[in-house]
Amino acid sequence: MTDPEYLDRAEAALAAIEQGCDRINDATDADIDNQRVGGMITITFPNKSQLIVNLQPPLQEIWLAARSGGYHYRQVDGAWRDTKTGEELFANLSREATAQSGQPLQFSALSS
Repeated sequence: MTDPEYLDRAEAALAAIEQGCDRINDATDADIDNQRVGGMITITFPNKSQLIVNLQPPLQEIWLAARSGGYHYRQVDGAWRDTKTGEELFANLSREATAQSGQPLQFSALSS
């Protein structure tokens, strides 16, 4: 994948996360805050725990930092997959957000 392709796909993933936060706040009482600075989104929960998603352009990866640990994702067959487990980014983000918020929260990629 070329660098411009990586940036397009990674930016689409960040946009999906931002839209997911907005949708979650509209549909639930989760009251999560998301702040984007450049290629990084910080999601803060009412209990002050955070999820941090940031782009790593030199590696063509997206990284997720959560209470449970750090995860690195690369594009594999059109999805962002964890480099160790193969788990999909949005599935893992949903699981981590659910754990940190105390209620079921769902993130998903944007439809093309």
